[in-house]
Amino acid sequence: MTKRHGYALLSAVVALVVALSAAIYVGFAADKENANGSVAGSHAHHDTAVAPASTGTWVGAWSTSPAAAEPGTETQGMAGRSIRNVVHTSTGGTSARITLSNLYGQSPLTITHATIAIAAGENSAAAAAETMRRLTFGGGTTVVIAAGGQAVSDAVRVNVPRDTDVLVTTYSPTPSGPVTYHPRARQVSYIAAGDHTEDPTAAPYTEQTPYWRYLTALDVLSNESAGTVVALGDSITDGITSTMGANHRWTDVLSERLRTALVNGADVPRYSVVNEGISGNQVLAGGLGRPADNPSGLGRFGRDVLSRTNAKVVVIDLGINDILRNPRLADPVKITTGLRTLVRQAHARGLKVIGATLMPFEGHRGYTPAREAVRQQVNAEIRAGRVYDAVVDFDKALRDPYDPRRLRSDYDSGDHLHPSDKGYRTMAETFDLRDLKGAGQAEL
Repeated sequence: MTKRHGYALLSAVVALVVALSAAIYVGFAADKENANGSVAGSHAHHDTAVAPASTGTWVGAWSTSPAAAEPGTETQGMAGRSIRNVVHTSTGGTSARITLSNLYGQSPLTITHATIAIAAGENSAAAAAETMRRLTFGGGTTVVIAAGGQAVSDAVRVNVPRDTDVLVTTYSPTPSGPVTYHPRARQVSYIAAGDHTEDPTAAPYTEQTPYWRYLTALDVLSNESAGTVVALGDSITDGITSTMGANHRWTDVLSERLRTALVNGADVPRYSVVNEGISGNQVLAGGLGRPADNPSGLGRFGRDVLSRTNAKVVVIDLGINDILRNPRLADPVKITTGLRTLVRQAHARGLKVIGATLMPFEGHRGYTPAREAVRQQVNAEIRAGRVYDAVVDFDKALRDPYDPRRLRSDYDSGDHLHPSDKGYRTMAETFDLRDLKGAGQAEL
């Protein structure tokens, strides 16, 4: 090869390298724009682009347990209506995904349209229009959920603030049979006739409802939280007597305490808190039907706790309904054995378990001295450290010091079983937040 030919070849190679470098830079710049949102922000609010890989951790921002089949929906379901569920976040994130359940359906559920948006205000059906995002499932806008099944949406880019209301709206055009729902939401949601899934206004949402339908989880890609605390319980965890729409359940206050502690520099874990309470729930017995309405704690633990996104700790407050609803005198050994079974399952997945003592209920219509004796026996086992990794003593915190078989009057909602808002706050304040640290220990 002559020098002349050698220089020509070298010049060609250099030109090729420069061209490739320019192409790579342009591609990188475009990706960087998409990642930081400058390009995404210029898209229409119906952007369905799947969220790109990003830093952060997927955690639960909100969840609820599918509790039963909704009466009156056995044939038509909610065909031809838009359901706008209002849920409240315990942590924020830069992307979101949802879970829809057809657990109690007897035929496939077809959802042709689903959206997520940040609410324009508290307890409102109106959305902040620029946050409206169309949800997809496996890349398509329609998803068919088999009877007894569930579906998780694709992740979508949307900035979800912590401690705020989020609107998740679904539309099904066809009858689907019984609707899977959570009846005691303590939150007003909304319904509209026709497909108004992407309507950011509240105008068509003229019907209010105290239920959550189909929706069972909202996860976010979070830089605020590194894991999820799951609260498994009954009506006391469900917050049945807390103020409607005020987010005064003890789980809401616990989430608030964790955020405040972190801001103040406390050495506590960066965890979100989700609520898996079902009113009337028991450790051992479930309701009627297949699947059972109000499934037992043992029956639902895998679905409602172990399957929650990035679960790290479970707080269990169950047992009082095993005492109150048993037609015969409940067996405290069976109750604590059931609770220990839940603990073993949690430990097998590396979860730490904090357990609550059972609160007093004298004055409630179900009270008897014999049932009170069972409660005391269960609490004695819990306090002795023979059930859980750590104990939160709700009983001690809320009982009347002058009559410990009763709730203190200002902590009593009035039915002598469920707390008032003040009582729920006291429950959350009873937690030693440091107990949330650490993984599950060896089997007890």
